[in-house]
Amino acid sequence: MFLNWLLTFAAISEAAILQPQVPHSIGRPSLEIAPKQPNRPLPESPARNKTCVVQSHNDSVTDDSQYFLDALHQCNNGGHVLLPAQSKYVIGTALNLTFLNQIDIELQGYLQFTNDTDYWQANSFRQIFQNVTTFWQLGGNDVNFYGGGTIDGNGQVWYDLYAQNIYILRPVLLGTIGLHTGSFTNLNLRYSPEYYNFVANSTDVLFSGISISGFSKSNNTAKNTDGWDTYRSSNVIIQNSTINNGDDCVSFKPNSTDMLVQNLHCNGSHGISVGSLGQYVGETDIVENVYVYNISMSNATDGARIKVWPGSPAELSGDLQGGGGTGMVNNVTYDTIHITNVDYAIEVTQCYGQSNLTLCNEYPSNLTISNILMSGVTGTTSKKYDPISGYVVCSSESVCSNITVNGVDVTTPTGVTDEFTCGDVDESLLTNINCTSTNRGSN
Repeated sequence: MFLNWLLTFAAISEAAILQPQVPHSIGRPSLEIAPKQPNRPLPESPARNKTCVVQSHNDSVTDDSQYFLDALHQCNNGGHVLLPAQSKYVIGTALNLTFLNQIDIELQGYLQFTNDTDYWQANSFRQIFQNVTTFWQLGGNDVNFYGGGTIDGNGQVWYDLYAQNIYILRPVLLGTIGLHTGSFTNLNLRYSPEYYNFVANSTDVLFSGISISGFSKSNNTAKNTDGWDTYRSSNVIIQNSTINNGDDCVSFKPNSTDMLVQNLHCNGSHGISVGSLGQYVGETDIVENVYVYNISMSNATDGARIKVWPGSPAELSGDLQGGGGTGMVNNVTYDTIHITNVDYAIEVTQCYGQSNLTLCNEYPSNLTISNILMSGVTGTTSKKYDPISGYVVCSSESVCSNITVNGVDVTTPTGVTDEFTCGDVDESLLTNINCTSTNRGSN
């Protein structure tokens, strides 16, 4: 009997040695949305019934795109794709992942896009907004992306190239294109060439526990590195995240509706922004039903910001110009923002890109701004506009209504409190704000 047991034990031991260890999954995180709730709840996402582990050459050079794509196809329609910890993945191929359906992607390891700028400029996916391109298009139905791993855009080569040529097409790190029901949780996004997230034509998507960072290591600044830009999308929730970047922390681009942003720490950004809007003649831009809550904003150009192009063409830079579009901004709330070393605590402008306010007033914006509440903005501004700490200027009273500012307690470096530049707005709704007139536009 002892001999039989010994032989059995030896066989089991040999099998354990020869059989590869199955990587450990941490499981899909809880998708709690709090403290504020979205206008409509996210649909439920059922459990997955199979797992596909993504192989890797693990050499930081060889393209692993086909391994990743194969796993996504094998585990699509109800499965779970795992990229294990300690593994390195190289993505050197533009991947159209809009076919995904009821699938979880668990990235524990490190995924980096190649620095082949010629390839990506020729092959990245061109979106229809401005000059946006994306490394990949991730879309479909019921997709959850999580795991604590890192996605690296290899941005330094792009920062240096953009300094030589402002017309190059720099890919967005994570393109969420046509996703209906999904989540991105507990991910580290690093060194994006341009925006970190572009969310377009999508509905019912949650971002939570996202860490964004990636400044240039040369004298060439990492520019246009927005944390999130939403476009033609609804019911997008962004929460519980830290963003260190060089442009808008979050920006609601045309036709973003039912948006909830809460519990963010933003550093080095251009604020939580509505817009820019009204850029293109013949286009109707709508941003409506937006709630922004509990934001910490440091070392930024703005805290709460609404930026609209004027009714006549203007040029902000060689690769960014526009004006003359129509539409509306309606029912937008900024609630509880604490600022540190921010140029403007609040900025509302309909002269975005137009430095000549006289010309802007001659051709007022075709886009209306109404039912805006900015409340509970506190902290300190930078010295840039001292003694002014805010800017609320419309191009005409006929296109601005019911802009309310209250609960503001903001101090400039010289100790001046709550002094704003105001124009063509109902100043009676700007509670305890000391208004001065203006003769300049806004960038």
